[in-house]
Amino acid sequence: MSAYFTIQHTIMDIIYKLYEMTAIGNIIASPEILIMYALGFLLLYLGIVKKYEPLLLVPIAFGVLLANFPMGQMGVVPADLIKIDEHTHMNLFDIAHNYGIMNYLYYALIKTGILPPLIFMGVGAMTDFGPMLRNLKLSLFGGAAQLGIFAVLIIAMLFGFTPKEAASLAIIGGADGPTAIFTTIKLAPHLLGPIAIAAYSYMALVPVIIPLIVKLTCNEKELKINMKEQDKLFPPKYQIKNIRAVKIAFPIILGTVIIVLVPSSAPLLGMLLFGNLVKEIGTDTQRLTVAATDYIMNPATIFLGLTVGATMTSEVFLDPQTIMIIVGGFFAFAISVAGGIYAVKLTNLFSKKKINPLIGATGLSAVPMASRVANEISTKYDSKNHVLQYCMSSNVSGVIGSAVAAGVLISFLG
Repeated sequence: MSAYFTIQHTIMDIIYKLYEMTAIGNIIASPEILIMYALGFLLLYLGIVKKYEPLLLVPIAFGVLLANFPMGQMGVVPADLIKIDEHTHMNLFDIAHNYGIMNYLYYALIKTGILPPLIFMGVGAMTDFGPMLRNLKLSLFGGAAQLGIFAVLIIAMLFGFTPKEAASLAIIGGADGPTAIFTTIKLAPHLLGPIAIAAYSYMALVPVIIPLIVKLTCNEKELKINMKEQDKLFPPKYQIKNIRAVKIAFPIILGTVIIVLVPSSAPLLGMLLFGNLVKEIGTDTQRLTVAATDYIMNPATIFLGLTVGATMTSEVFLDPQTIMIIVGGFFAFAISVAGGIYAVKLTNLFSKKKINPLIGATGLSAVPMASRVANEISTKYDSKNHVLQYCMSSNVSGVIGSAVAAGVLISFLG
């Protein structure tokens, strides 16, 4: 009988040790982790099934899951945990040894601010400024669509955020993930996780948000304005004869002027325009273009997505301030879309040549998805009314506008 109890005790001991080896007990003790799993699965669904920016959402979503697996050592820890004293921190080797690979990647690539400019270089190498240069008047709506940034900046301060925190929250309205990350690193690094998640999530939800705001602010007559017919009625007075030369000169001249006026925009805008320059030069710099778009930007996007997702532990996400950031980010995004639309409406009051308000709605930095969404809306009302190339004018200028806005905020508050 004693042998039976001994065997039974041994089996129970093995089962208990196997149970301890798993993370089931941690999940039972902290059921809020299940909320994070639900968030991760939701983001995966949006990226895989709905195809909302899968290149962004899939790495971020999986990073959220990795961060919340108990005992997995994949969640990013707060900066105060890696402090040695008031002025020094652990080196990267110690961070990797004590906190794992995800923290190594986060503190080496994100916290240092390396990845956002590298991604901007790749974006520049994939961007064609031609539509904007051919329709410079339309590019002004890319500036009007930055309204959400400065409106929410004020609102967030009224709700108790510090000016630096409010600026980091408000930059979500620019609809540019790398810009939001870079600004937050400079101004409010402790808010990087929720701000990055909100920025990329709303970028992915452009196909939902833009139609919603357009429906609330525009009527059918406005959405049926045909830009090609308007061009025939009111042809442009000037046309660019040598577009290639202009497209090569543009990043050089614009970079010089803006970076002199707003030096803090140099890391983002400078890399964006450099990437665009090597693209426009052509075959002589084709290898640089391929490197920027394929061999640099793609790995940078993977690491950025995973590490940003890994910042979203349950302790960070399930916090009242995080909820306020997510809500505030939506309003910044929505106000930016509405700002571009109402800028077009105001212009139409004083101009014979009418402009489709969808062009203002795309003054965001979500290139080219915002333009594609606007074109889909336009063709629903008139199958022949394609506004894609016109929308790209304001859409591309929105990339520049968000980078300049970030530079201004960093200059004033950094």
